[in-house]
Formats: sequence, C-alpha cells, structure tokens
Amino acid sequence: MYKGSFVAMITPFTKNSEVDEKGIKELVEFQIKNGTNGIVPCGTTGESPTLSHEEHKKVVELTIKAVAGRVPVIAGTGSNCTREALGLTSHAKEAGADGALIITPYYNKPTQKGLYLHFKKIAEEIDIPIVVYNVPSRTGVNMLPETLAELAELKNIVAVKEASGNLDQMTHIVELCGDKITLLSGDDKLLLPVLSIGGKGVISVVANIIPRDVSDVVREFEEGNYQKSKEIFLSKVYPLSNAMFYETNPIPVKTSARLMGLPSGDLRLPLAPMSENNLVKLKANLIKFGLLEG
Repeated sequence: MYKGSFVAMITPFTKNSEVDEKGIKELVEFQIKNGTNGIVPCGTTGESPTLSHEEHKKVVELTIKAVAGRVPVIAGTGSNCTREALGLTSHAKEAGADGALIITPYYNKPTQKGLYLHFKKIAEEIDIPIVVYNVPSRTGVNMLPETLAELAELKNIVAVKEASGNLDQMTHIVELCGDKITLLSGDDKLLLPVLSIGGKGVISVVANIIPRDVSDVVREFEEGNYQKSKEIFLSKVYPLSNAMFYETNPIPVKTSARLMGLPSGDLRLPLAPMSENNLVKLKANLIKFGLLEG
C-alpha cells in the first residue's frame, strides 16, 4: 500500500473560492490515468491551513468517492491540537480513507516525549494506518529517528513522510526501524537518494503536474532499472521540482496546474499570486518540458 508515487493533491476552488467538486473528480482521474499509486488530499499542498473543518471533511469525502477504491487514499488529518487531530482522523476512517497523514504538531513545539504521546494517543484510539509527517521547516520541530523508532512499535504507525531534507537522518531511520516502518520521501528533489537508502516512494508535490514521470522514477527503481530511473529523475522530475519552489508551496504548483488547464482556481490568502519574475521563469520551465505551448 505504501509504495510508489502518492500525490499531495491540490485543492481546486471555484471562482467564488468554494471547493470545486467537479474539479476534484477531474484531478483524481488525471492522476489515476497517469499512474499515480495513491492520493493524499488535505495536505499542505491542498491548502489545508485555509480549509474550514467542514471543507476539510468535504474534500476527503469527495476524494474517496472519486477514487472509488482504485488506489489508496491517505487523508491529511493532522493538527497542533491532539483532540482536533483525533476528530479529523476519526472522520477519515468513517469516510473510508485507507490511511491518515498526520503532521507533527506545529507552532507549539512539543518535546520528543510530547510528539510520541501525541501519535501514540491517535494510534491507540483510531484503528487506521498512520503516516507520520515530519517537516521541521514548517512546524518548528524535528522528530528524531529514535522517537520514530519507538512509534514504529505501534501496529498502525506504518510509514513516515520525511521532509527534513537530512539524508543522514533518513538513513538512521532505516537503520533503527528496518521493515517496521516505510520511508517515503517528503521532498521531490530527494526522491532518488531516498530510494537508494531504502525508501519506497514519495508523497509528491510535482506529481500534480507530471504524475507519470514521478511514478516511473519509483517503478523503474523498484524493478532494478536504476539507470532509467536516474534518467527520468535528472532530466525532468528534479528540475521541475526545483521550479515548484520558486515561491512557497503550493503557489507554483497550483499556478502550473491552472496554466496547464487543470482544475485549480485561485490561492487562498495569505498565499498570494506569484510575482511576475517568478511567473516568467515558471512558464519557461513548463514550456521547456512540454507542459505548456510556447
């Protein structure tokens, strides 16, 4: 279940800034048609911080309905309040999600003990596979490999989305946890290196616009075609991944989707439209890689 390319799907909005139900269906079809192995709604890329709880639940439900069991749906259900994360995770289970992506609590900067107790409580109360999401640049706290190794002893802590950017830390996770937990890259630019140390896939931003290529990097690697995997990664996935971070994610990827004619809509404040200089660079990349006509 936790192998391959999982897209951290954008949340499309209508012209009135409402959740675009038809757009979600179209995006799901685009992803599945192009080889994506799983869908992750309501992550950071899905602008979860600006979704109301009602909208959050609606996006999860719409995604599950659109996927219709064809690939796993791992719903973003994290919060910096354990009670709130429990509520969102419980809803995801009831709605039929295959798993939950739960970010380490942000802003309140818990200790390692607090991180452990947070995830332990959710894992013990909600019987659903949990993917721990570690992204210190956004949360202000880094889950250490030793803490993750403790969590890996709990039966439904099954994977980690590692976005620390620290390959040494990720290698230590593999060393400590072995097969007890699946390592997924949380950074598209590190996908190939993460696969090389034992990672099994990625929860990807750039897969919103090049799902087939990201999926192929992982598939070719898993099949032992390392040179082919490397070629796809270096020739397209890596440079486009860099372009997706000209500004704060998901500004560039959502802008790219709109330019490509995919359901997108505007960004919600406080995320602002791209600057003109960065937009010019982004368009040049999309043209270069055949995603936009020149």
